[in-house]
Amino acid sequence: MTARVALAARVGTLARARVLVVGDVMLDRFVHGGVDRVSPEAPIPILRVESERSMLGGAGNVVRNLCALGARPHYVSVVGDDTEADEIVALLSDHPNAGGELAREEGRRSSIKTRFFAGTQQLMRADRETVAPLGAEARRSVIGAAERLMGDVDVVVLSDYGKGVLEDGIAAAVIDAARAAGRPVIVDPKGRDYGRYRDASVVTPNRVELAEASGTSVSSAEDAELAARALIDAQSFGAVVATLGADGVVLVPADGAVAHLPAEAREVFDVSGAGDTVAAALAAALAVGAELPEAAELANVAAGIVVGKVGTAVAYADEVVHALHHQDLTTAEAKVLTIGSATDRVVAWRRQDVTVGLTNGCFDLLHPGHVSLLAQARAACDRLVVGLNSDASVARLKGPGRPVQSEAARAAVMASLATVDMVVIFDEDTPIRLIETLRPDVLVKGADYRIDQVVGADIVQGYGGRVVLAQLEPGHSTNATIARIGE
Repeated sequence: MTARVALAARVGTLARARVLVVGDVMLDRFVHGGVDRVSPEAPIPILRVESERSMLGGAGNVVRNLCALGARPHYVSVVGDDTEADEIVALLSDHPNAGGELAREEGRRSSIKTRFFAGTQQLMRADRETVAPLGAEARRSVIGAAERLMGDVDVVVLSDYGKGVLEDGIAAAVIDAARAAGRPVIVDPKGRDYGRYRDASVVTPNRVELAEASGTSVSSAEDAELAARALIDAQSFGAVVATLGADGVVLVPADGAVAHLPAEAREVFDVSGAGDTVAAALAAALAVGAELPEAAELANVAAGIVVGKVGTAVAYADEVVHALHHQDLTTAEAKVLTIGSATDRVVAWRRQDVTVGLTNGCFDLLHPGHVSLLAQARAACDRLVVGLNSDASVARLKGPGRPVQSEAARAAVMASLATVDMVVIFDEDTPIRLIETLRPDVLVKGADYRIDQVVGADIVQGYGGRVVLAQLEPGHSTNATIARIGE
């Protein structure tokens, strides 16, 4: 078994990982639209807002990444007593594997970063937040919660975005509690003073953060190694895992060999949140017994996935496995995605100003009628997603003896077609959830339906999309094909 194959096998064990995340939770809001004129009031563009999307940022994004990898995170943080805090709570509740404690501090503003985009171009970012140490009550709440949860986890992550949750000795108190409980601590650091993280097991600065903390230039992997060694000597860290963008990752342990890992990303769209992914993947791997070099390699692969997406993104376990097997992975297999991975890819497509189409069906025993429908569907959009009924769903809809081919076989056949850009298997009887999640610009079904009979047509038309009825090839159906086989 090669090292990469063994690492892919390790991903399957991450469901056992229990990780405590303590730090600054934030709300990342993305506002997309178009610009077609300049304001008469000032020489600035007028953004015609078309869509808004909010997601967890900061320590919240570490939680998201842990959930995406299959781990079970606990979180401790502080928010304001405002409506944005309610939104953060709601987003955290979307992750049933996660649980924890959020203290609300009166007079504090929850951290919100709002990014405005015109097409693929970011116009500006607006931050609204309180940046200050916690009050005495909130400080006691954070330390107390971390100490209570320490016995329920394997690894601790400190996610420091400099907003105040880890200020005033809180980081040191959590590290002390973790060390007393025998739990390793991973720190995603902020600022110049790494003394607050003294005795941490691993710190994960990026190039800029490493240069700032060490007071030296970090223009190469060799520079990073020297800067990391200086921090280890000064603060008794167990290791430094430095992320260097195109120069990959450098792992410098206090004892043992230095490892230089090449960058995994093939195409970089957005580096937002990549540090969160590194911290999450490192923590999850260490929690299930991986050695640090193995955990660092897994984190490097996960980060390579995330920077190829748009916005504050996550790396899903299946994507990490695919990336680790990429030499053996066929193009067709790479098109078959979970709904979470599919959502990220659709967001990236939209940033490229392409239209997304969706059609769905059982596609059991592919025949010329299917091929014609898919060709018409692809002609109506720039990227075509096929929603494929699972085996259980087909059996409910079609009865005993169906499907003839398994969902894996049907997905492989569909994904091998040039007209198909993505395949998502869904287990429900209808594709409603898939439509609501992906929000296709075009929904395609066969002309044996009327538009008012197409499942999801009202949803798509409601947000400005369109429904296309594809002409059918006469004389072709799966039932007829099965009947002929039985003759």
